[in-house]
Amino acid sequence: MTKKDLKRYSIIQDCIDGIYTVPQAAKLLDLSHRQVQRLKKEVLQNGPQGIIHKGRGKISNKAINPKTVSKIVELKNDYIYEKANFTHFRELLLERENINISYSCLYSNLTRNGIHSPRKHHKAKLHRRRKRKSYFGELVQTDGTPFDWFGTGDNFSLHGFIDDATGIPLGLYMCETECLLGYLEITRQMLSEYGIPETIYSDKFSVFFPPSNSKLTIEEQLAGKTKSKTQFHRILDELNINLVAANSSQAKGRIERLWNTLQDRLVTEFRVNHITTIEQANAFLPSFMKKYGEKFGVQAENSNSKFVSLPKYVDLDKLLCVRFNRTLDNSGCFGLSGEKFQVISRDLMPKSKITVLMSKKMGIKVEYKEKIYDVLNCNDLPSGNTMKQLHSAFKSKNSTINFAIYLLTLDAKKNAPLLVSS
Repeated sequence: MTKKDLKRYSIIQDCIDGIYTVPQAAKLLDLSHRQVQRLKKEVLQNGPQGIIHKGRGKISNKAINPKTVSKIVELKNDYIYEKANFTHFRELLLERENINISYSCLYSNLTRNGIHSPRKHHKAKLHRRRKRKSYFGELVQTDGTPFDWFGTGDNFSLHGFIDDATGIPLGLYMCETECLLGYLEITRQMLSEYGIPETIYSDKFSVFFPPSNSKLTIEEQLAGKTKSKTQFHRILDELNINLVAANSSQAKGRIERLWNTLQDRLVTEFRVNHITTIEQANAFLPSFMKKYGEKFGVQAENSNSKFVSLPKYVDLDKLLCVRFNRTLDNSGCFGLSGEKFQVISRDLMPKSKITVLMSKKMGIKVEYKEKIYDVLNCNDLPSGNTMKQLHSAFKSKNSTINFAIYLLTLDAKKNAPLLVSS
């Protein structure tokens, strides 16, 4: 018996002997009259043992099986689950291991076995809070983050869009570095799935805004432009989407918190689903976005949406590409970043002014008088130069696509002129 039990037994015994009345004993023990009557009955029948609770020293009927605890501890120490925080681990146990356990029970059993959550909680810094936008699609925040997603020691950049009103991810795409290609692909995802938003909120990365020392070309000056724009900004202008720059990371805190969550959860999701490459990650991310939005998304203040359906006449392949103005030489070729390309057509005359289109999906094409023409790297030209041989060589080579991807994935900060429309 504990000291508390001894005190309780002494007072109940005095109550039985008539020293205290039931109300007096109840006041001394801070119990109800009914409880004192019950204790009196138990002591009369069982003596001092009547004070002790019947379940003391016994395993509760609701207690978790020790074998289940051992399995949970073993799973948490496994490579696949070791990076998961306790909340995420509990979800994965129910989803993949068919183990249903409360958070408090999971927490107490794991900490009792020397396992602590990898999620560190730092003291929050005070920032002025901005109210969410009222409409879905009114403001879309965008950013890219480098991180060791696969646990190999190599950082890869994840590009993303998130809706400010609901917190739903609208696009996720991974590249080796933060680049124009990643932002074009998440734009394709958003336009295909949701439509055209009202405003995009970004940082001042050179994919969105050109360096301060960039100068206008003669053509741009003659066209009446007062400042240069990047290729991405040009695409948004064609869709009538506003592009606004944030002056600090706290200003676009919605997507910064998304990165904080993904750097915690996505690493474990990749391990659980055996994803180890960028290609596998990009194939997995659409389903993950849907799952994430259902779990963490909130209802917008206003049920109406600011997203506008993409017009049927818009060709995404043609829209989401980089454009360069070039002039053909006497052999029907043009230069691009130190490489020479041959236009596969006899319709274009020397000195024709063309527009070069470049994207991951279509590689490098040429537009002339609203017609699209294939091109071939001059290094891949066949020995002859007949149109049949050129078409045959084009079908057997993918060097134009590889070169386009290479240019799009260059570090934009080091190659800003490539990303500024000419």
